[in-house]
Amino acid sequence: MTKLQPVAPVKKREPITDTILLMSITIGIFLGMYVIAMLAFGGGFLKPQQVFDMLNENAFLIIISCGLTVVMIAGSIDISVGGVTALVAMVGVMILNGSLLPDPAISGGTRIFLAALAALGIGLAFGLVQGALIAYLEIQPFIITLAGMFFARGMITIISVQPQKATGSIIEALQQRLEIPWLGSPNRKGVLIPAKMEIGVIIALAVVAVIFVLLRWGKTGRGFYAVGGNRQSALMLGINVRRTRFLAHLISGVLAGIAGFVFMMHTGAGNATNATAAEMNAIASSIIGGTLLTGGVGNVIGTLFGVLTLTTIKSIVVTSGLREPWWQSITTGAMLCFFILLQSVVLSSRGKKLSLPAWLLGASGRKAPEKL
Repeated sequence: MTKLQPVAPVKKREPITDTILLMSITIGIFLGMYVIAMLAFGGGFLKPQQVFDMLNENAFLIIISCGLTVVMIAGSIDISVGGVTALVAMVGVMILNGSLLPDPAISGGTRIFLAALAALGIGLAFGLVQGALIAYLEIQPFIITLAGMFFARGMITIISVQPQKATGSIIEALQQRLEIPWLGSPNRKGVLIPAKMEIGVIIALAVVAVIFVLLRWGKTGRGFYAVGGNRQSALMLGINVRRTRFLAHLISGVLAGIAGFVFMMHTGAGNATNATAAEMNAIASSIIGGTLLTGGVGNVIGTLFGVLTLTTIKSIVVTSGLREPWWQSITTGAMLCFFILLQSVVLSSRGKKLSLPAWLLGASGRKAPEKL
C-alpha cells in the first residue's frame, strides 16, 4: 500500500497594489506617448538630448513634486512650494551677486555654500511653521499653505523690487553641464555631439532615490501611507498621526528649499514671477504619476514619470505648431482630467472608489485623540 505524499500548499500570488498599478499605467502611457511623438514628429524626439533637456528644464519641478507626493500620500496638501522656490532663488541670486553680504572678501565657494545654507534654512522654516500649524493646531492645510504662498511671494518683493541676475564665474560653475558621450547624437556633419546634463538633474534624481527609499522601506514612510489611508486605523496601529503629518510638511518645505536652489542654478535669475504655477504643475505631476488626492497611494517613481509625461505633452503641443501658452494650459488640464478619470475607473474595477480628500472636507479625525 503506497503512502500518500503530502502536497505542498500552493502559494497565492499577491495582488498588485494600487500604488504599483497606477505607477505602471503612468510609465506605460509616457513610453507610448513618446514613441508616438518619435514616429510622428521625429526631429528632436529621436535624440537622447531631448529627454535630458526635459530633465534640465524640470529638475526643480521633480523635487517639489516629490515633496507634494509625500504630503498627498499623508492625506494633506501644500500649495506654498512655488512661492518658497521663488523666494529661495531670489535670496540665492542676491547672495551670489553680492547684493546680500556685499563683503568682497567672501570667496565664490563660500557664497555658494551660504546660498545653499539659506535655501535649506528657508525651506526648513516654512516646513516647520506650516507643519506645526497643520498637524498640532489642526488648521486646514489648504489655508495655511495658501497663506505661506502669499507670504513667500510678498517677501520676494520686500527683499528686492527689481529682478536680480547672477553673473560671473560663480554661476557659470553652477550651470556647467556634464557631458555623456555614449548618449550623444551626430550632427549634420557627422560629428558626435555628447548629451549634456545639468548638475541640478543629479540633485533631483538623488532626491527621488532618497524619497523612494524612505517611502518603500522606512518606518516613517509607511506611516505616511497609513495616515493618508485612514487616520483612525493609523491611531489604532500606534502611529503618532500628528507627528507624521508634521514630518510630511517638513519634508515638503525642505525639498522646496532645495528646488529653489536648483532653480537658481538653472536660471541664474531672481524674480517675483519665478516658478509661477509650479505648485499646480507639481500637484498635476503627482496625480498623473498615480498619487491620489485622497491619500494613502503614491510613488515618487510615478511622480518622476508624471513630470516627464506632462513635459512631453507640452512639447508635442509646441511641435504641432500650437505655440500659444494657453494651449499648454488646456492640454495640462485635459491630461489631469484624463488621469483622474483613469484612476477612478481603475479603482472602481478593483472594488474601490475615489472620495474627496480629508483636507478638503475639513479637519478629519478631530474627534479622536491624535497624540500617543
